Amino acid sequence: MKSTHFTEIDSPLGTLTLCGTEHGLAGIFMESHRHSPVDFQRPEWKRDDALFIEASAQLADYFAGRRRSFLLPIDRDAIGGTPFQRRVWAALEAIPYGSTISYGELARRIENPAAVRAVGLANGRNPLSIVVPCHRVIGAGGTLTGYGGGLERKRWLLDLERGGTLPI
Repeated sequence: MKSTHFTEIDSPLGTLTLCGTEHGLAGIFMESHRHSPVDFQRPEWKRDDALFIEASAQLADYFAGRRRSFLLPIDRDAIGGTPFQRRVWAALEAIPYGSTISYGELARRIENPAAVRAVGLANGRNPLSIVVPCHRVIGAGGTLTGYGGGLERKRWLLDLERGGTLPI
């Protein structure tokens, strides 16, 4: 049985909680993040800052504008999710840095164009915020809609990727 580990890091978006196993990252959660684990410090979870040194460094580089993609081991078994959710999350990884697509386009990319609402729900359950860029999915008319970390954080991430930053 794998042990779950976590750490907390400071970021321009506030404290991020990273969790995972010895096999890789399994979650990145912001403060007041919708659909996050209820209690990060459950008795069976172990704090292990050293396990997340590379993830922390890559996130710091991203926030500083020096990184456009992530090269991190991900423990897909620990992430869980339904087969449908996993298809949506895999499609998110193909959205280029600085780009956005609509929920409808994401549904077409997974070859299920009628599943726009289900795609939105799966997108909202993405456990690897930032690394699996669910913030790059927007409403059909270009509007910012739903984000587990809040719309102000989504706007900040999109602005960062477009070459600017704003105070959050």
